Amino acid sequence: MSGRFFECPILNSPYDRPQRHWQLDERGQPTGRITAFRRKVDFVTPIPKPKKRKGGKGKQFGLALEAEEARRLASKGQQYALAQIINDIRGQVARWRELPEAEWRVTPETARLLRHWRQHRLTGLRPFFCQVEAVETVIWLTEVAPSLGNIEKAFLKHLEAANKEANPGLSRLALKLATGAGKTTVMAMLIAWQTINAQRHPGSRRFTRGFLVVTPGITIRDRLRVLKPNDLDSYYRKRELVPADMLADLKRARIVIVNFHTFKRRETMALSKGGRDLLRGRSKLNTQESEGQMLRRVMPELMGMKNVMALNDEAHHCYREKAGEGDEDDLTGDDRREAEENREAARLWISGLETVGHKLGLVRVVDLSATPFFLRGSGYAEGTLFPWTASDFSLMDAIECGIVKLPRVPVADNDPGAEIPKFRNLWDHIGKKMPKKAVTGLDPEQLPTPLLTALDALYGHYERVFEQWQQAGIDVPPCFIVVCNNTATSKLLFDYIAGFTRPGATTPVPGHLALFRNWDEAGNRLGRPRTVLIDSRQLESGEALDKNFRALAAGEIERFRREIVARTGDRHQAENLSDQDLLREVLNTVGKAGRLGGETRCVVSVSMLTEGWDANTVTHILGVRAFGTQLLCEQVVGRALRRHSYDLNPDGLFDAEYADVFGIPFDFTARPVAVAPKPPRKVVQVKAVPERSACEIRFPRIAGYRVELPEERLEADFGDDSTLELTPEMVGPAVTRNEPIVGEGVDLTVEHLDRMRRATLLFHLTKRLLETKWRDGDEAPKCHLFGQLKAIAGQWLDRYLACKGGTREAQVLYRTFADMACERIASAIVARHAGEHPVTAVLDPYNPEGSTAHVHFATSKTTWRTHPARCHIDHVVCDSGWEEEFCRVAEAHPAVLAYAKNEGLGLEIPYRHGSEPHIYLPDFILLLDDGAGAGDPLHLIVEIKGKRRESDKDKKMAVETYWLPGVNRLARFGRWDFAEFRDVHEIEADFAALVAGLRGGSAGNSV
Repeated sequence: MSGRFFECPILNSPYDRPQRHWQLDERGQPTGRITAFRRKVDFVTPIPKPKKRKGGKGKQFGLALEAEEARRLASKGQQYALAQIINDIRGQVARWRELPEAEWRVTPETARLLRHWRQHRLTGLRPFFCQVEAVETVIWLTEVAPSLGNIEKAFLKHLEAANKEANPGLSRLALKLATGAGKTTVMAMLIAWQTINAQRHPGSRRFTRGFLVVTPGITIRDRLRVLKPNDLDSYYRKRELVPADMLADLKRARIVIVNFHTFKRRETMALSKGGRDLLRGRSKLNTQESEGQMLRRVMPELMGMKNVMALNDEAHHCYREKAGEGDEDDLTGDDRREAEENREAARLWISGLETVGHKLGLVRVVDLSATPFFLRGSGYAEGTLFPWTASDFSLMDAIECGIVKLPRVPVADNDPGAEIPKFRNLWDHIGKKMPKKAVTGLDPEQLPTPLLTALDALYGHYERVFEQWQQAGIDVPPCFIVVCNNTATSKLLFDYIAGFTRPGATTPVPGHLALFRNWDEAGNRLGRPRTVLIDSRQLESGEALDKNFRALAAGEIERFRREIVARTGDRHQAENLSDQDLLREVLNTVGKAGRLGGETRCVVSVSMLTEGWDANTVTHILGVRAFGTQLLCEQVVGRALRRHSYDLNPDGLFDAEYADVFGIPFDFTARPVAVAPKPPRKVVQVKAVPERSACEIRFPRIAGYRVELPEERLEADFGDDSTLELTPEMVGPAVTRNEPIVGEGVDLTVEHLDRMRRATLLFHLTKRLLETKWRDGDEAPKCHLFGQLKAIAGQWLDRYLACKGGTREAQVLYRTFADMACERIASAIVARHAGEHPVTAVLDPYNPEGSTAHVHFATSKTTWRTHPARCHIDHVVCDSGWEEEFCRVAEAHPAVLAYAKNEGLGLEIPYRHGSEPHIYLPDFILLLDDGAGAGDPLHLIVEIKGKRRESDKDKKMAVETYWLPGVNRLARFGRWDFAEFRDVHEIEADFAALVAGLRGGSAGNSV
């Protein structure tokens, strides 16, 4: 594949009709060849496939249901038919565009505007070709097609039929424009065309001066004020969208911009819920607004007009649900809640438009969206394109014209165990460890390790981009956004990134990502926060912030108030702005120099960031939530696609810009897989046989350990199991390859962590060791031991910390690994001082002893029928062929008096792995005659282990350092030892050698 393919992804000028495109194969992936004509409408999403995905295996995106597959295939057929219609309309518009002006069949005013948009050389940013084409499509369908023949009128009949089925009473026309392609400009051009014609042709029913612009939230509503001719930043004047002599006509336009929430009919009486129920129960009193009252409140300027045009921004939220065909019965949890929210929003939005049409009359509804697809909960197959779509300029088209940034997603990493790059489907690896709701006592430093590594890798690349922007003299920083599933998750990430203060403490814990910290090095809050916490859904509804979120963001809100006072000197203004007004202003001004959000570097968002958010400085996105649909993936990534620079290079093209994305699992070609049913396996009853009671094995049930750790002359006995190996499989990929479908790829690594000095690393590790192992309850740490512990920790760092696969020493400070290191260092110290400070095993006070006599359960797993003279239990459940081999060896060796598999038996060994307590369940217990005779057998715990992980080292250390010394000190349960077998082919020989060694006086070991 040619280097040009990666270096020069942009093929076309944004201002001319596309002439070339990158050829894709049948899987939607680039071939590296350029085709010398415009790309056809084909609903291709420009996302590269993972390079190491295995065919037919692994988790597939979508629902694994045959019925759902059938619906999707039917929807796919409809999509292809609609694509052909859109292609045909595009062809008709292209041929019409090339005609002499005398044959255009439009009004003189329309012709004047078309010449202005197509040919006039504006002083600033002029309309892109895709914007002009979208408006041309509406003009052609409105002014030209009705006067032509049956072929052209067929398109109008298609749109009429589609609306009659899906939107009875409304005439909707959808324009599909990629995020960042400039839908606001298209709306301004449509308003200008309609208003000027309505003013100069007052008798025509095709045109109107009344416009209702409906948005999904307040942010877009506020941003669209540029559509009003009298606004200071009006697009008509500022972007020269209208010839100067026509500007006066635009002043006659009546434009109302609302968010759809305002269509909700309000209560007209202030009543309690009980009072309202009482009145409704005894009379026909209606306490809600009538339709007319709602319209007079929402759009008083349009009352009295006969025809109005509605413009729906982000129109995929607006549809009439299809009754009886929904898939909500298949949904649970967050997916079901999302479907219900979609349905409620769409119902309110479409009902409001229907009311306007009924009361005032709607000449047409023009829908604008990058993704005009039916959402989950609509009753249609999710992702079905609106059938009234007439124009399409896709994300792939926008990339090839350079209009948007190129999204780069993980395609490969250096974690050999991952089938798909781990940071592409991040939620699959961390979702079960994240909080489901806000609870007290959550520690930001105990986030899942893959999430911390993803943050570090993406942040490391952000640092390089930040430095490049500074060197280039760009006066605002690039923006890093994190999209979370709920308030609990967002607060944890916000605190981890920006810093936080623990309850009762005065000194803040510094943020772990230096460029995003909200505290300076002296522990003082910065006057202008670098990282902000946003709840998009609350801000967009227009209602007051939830009290919990308001409390979480209180510190940042107060600092924004202070900044307004410092900037304007108007304390009254600052105090009268609501909390949501302040946060909305911050969000709206991210990337705008000198504004409230101008210095914002990181936005941590609850829910998806606002659609229509026009920040053009976003360079990195981290998704920390489930993405149940590919539509949602595209919408979230759309927040990063707006270009920062619109300057043409010497070739007349835009230079490529990129946005790097982790945690958003694009895979548009994955299909549901129906799982063939399997017959049930035979169930075996596993139980103790009373006649075999001579083989009974008793064992202690240990709840924990007590040990008085030494406080003088600390020394440590480290061994092979003291080694901690950091690998990409444990920590997360140390190298992740991000690529767009075309353009230059990049490797995201954690190399920047090498900048941490070893002395700093050793200090923090020793501090953690002192705080977790050398303190009693709530007492202060024994700081006088810091020097000795630091020397021992340094010894461990030098000899027993191994970093493989590009991992870095600094990652040992992730809470999980720091606690693993501390546990191994402490265990080595305990082992060294065991003679003077013995371990005491603490028995379970309610059930201190277990026995093979209590085993009784059913299983469908593979079993081994035991020898009556060797095992109290009639079957051994075998999880592998290794365990079957060990059963054969144990039953054949004369030194084995009895054995049992620890399945349903209850032998549990407490240990710590990382920050959490765990329970280790060893594989077997044996009674051995080690030379002391059958009256004093040795109890041998046996572990059958192939590949050893770090947790297996912790288990073995817990057994040898704590459990065995503690149980042997109790004496009442006999003598105990431990052995591991790691080679299935040598189990028989190794077991014989072990028994011989025990009879010769050697302790148990790993063989």
